[in-house]
Amino acid sequence: MTTTASAPTATAAVDRRYDFVLLFDVINGNPNGDPDAGNSPRVDPETARGLVSDVCLKRKIRNYISLVKSDGNGTVEKGYDIYVKERSILNQQHQRAYDALALDSKKSDATTEMKAREWMCQTFFDVRMFGAVMTTGVNAGQVRGPVQITFARSVDPIMPLEQAITRMAVTTERESEQQSGGNRTMGRKEIVPYALYVAHGFVSPQLAAQTGFSTDDLSLLWKALEQMFEFDRSAARGEMTTRGLKVFEHASALGNAPAHRLFERVNITRNDFSQPPREFTDYTVAVNTDGLPQGITLHDFV
Repeated sequence: MTTTASAPTATAAVDRRYDFVLLFDVINGNPNGDPDAGNSPRVDPETARGLVSDVCLKRKIRNYISLVKSDGNGTVEKGYDIYVKERSILNQQHQRAYDALALDSKKSDATTEMKAREWMCQTFFDVRMFGAVMTTGVNAGQVRGPVQITFARSVDPIMPLEQAITRMAVTTERESEQQSGGNRTMGRKEIVPYALYVAHGFVSPQLAAQTGFSTDDLSLLWKALEQMFEFDRSAARGEMTTRGLKVFEHASALGNAPAHRLFERVNITRNDFSQPPREFTDYTVAVNTDGLPQGITLHDFV
């Protein structure tokens, strides 16, 4: 049976398994540029299907958490600081743990490392959720995160379009002197006209118990996946939208069905093959709930 539900709000650690399917689309934008290819949209060369990396999706989640858990003046709600953020120096983040616990980072051993690791999990939401390798320089241990997200792949092949753009300005006076016909300069911009992407995710209760990832944290994760694109607008990503979040909740910590079998129940059908897809309504998304394995509850968040 399909239910529309909100995530639990209790503060207990997550005690059961979750597998989820995230659907999102892009219109006339570049969802995830590849720096090794001139920042062109990522693509699988064998199938021409578009790709969005897990790192890209995690960045958007982190940015959303920073937004909703900060007062805008640099004060962050306790337990929701972000470890991997712009201009962050990771060894300085590790040192914060040793300073807070009055430990000597130059004389760390297994016990001090464990205490530092626990402090990092309690302080940083993304460490508690995604994990981190914190053994560089100042040793705060390693954390394997309970939440993992795969690369997203487009449902259909994409055809990136390279567009010429102009800029009515130059960077330096020397450039201005070298230009003829004013200060107009030319550039290129690549976009994907339209693509619907699918990513899979997993929540491990065993690892949640180790990091302290709670049901409150889980609720915040669902909200981030639903809303993260609303706060990520840019010239390259003007229209990106979460189009579906299908969460399979297991009744036990070990799970009640293989994840791939649950993912196969999410069917995405193209409505018209006579023309390329250009909007979400060109697809039909349906979840097969017939004979859903015992102990599985489907939450349709979007």
